[in-house]
Amino acid sequence: MQIISVAGEKRAKGGRHANERVRRKGYVPAIVYGHGEAPESVSLSLHDLEIALEAMTHVVSVRMDGAEKQYLVKDIQFDHLQRRPLHVDLMRVDPNERVHIRVPIELKGTPKGAAEGGQLIQTLSDLHIDCLLLQIPEAIRHSVLELGLNQSVHVRDLQLPEGIKVLSSPDDLIAIVRLPRAVEEAPAAAAAAPAEGTPTEPELIKKPKPVEGEEEKE
Repeated sequence: MQIISVAGEKRAKGGRHANERVRRKGYVPAIVYGHGEAPESVSLSLHDLEIALEAMTHVVSVRMDGAEKQYLVKDIQFDHLQRRPLHVDLMRVDPNERVHIRVPIELKGTPKGAAEGGQLIQTLSDLHIDCLLLQIPEAIRHSVLELGLNQSVHVRDLQLPEGIKVLSSPDDLIAIVRLPRAVEEAPAAAAAAPAEGTPTEPELIKKPKPVEGEEEKE
């Protein structure tokens, strides 16, 4: 697992205006908590944080006050365009303790069912796991090359690195190869349509109900 070093500095706890001043300096407001210690307000370098996000790392090493400590990235709030980080939650952890975290699921390859017009539909985008801090994978990758039409992948089908325990249900559906809805509905619609020359049932025309408060006219 790649760990990115991020510059940080302590800050006084403040409201929205104080946080905006932090952002104008090129930093991102953050809170550090966990391990029974009091929460601590800090600021993180926006430049370094964006590098960490690009690397899809779950752990950052924060340089602050002449020391460097590792923290678990617990939550990130973004702007309305989902581009710029606005606030970060960091959790204190021990490298030797196990953590619960969600990691993305990446499906690799084009399924065989695509040759029959099928589309790969991913229904689960991340996996809930239990592992040591330094064992957190960037992502769980799974090949779908052998998936035929109407075949699926479940959590139980994943091959996981040693030491990782799955907390998600093994029966959770991850992906399935299906025909597009329009293609599936076409044969059914054709079968339901009356054959040419076959009389159809007349549509029942109902007398409209009177508007509430008005008398029904003869």
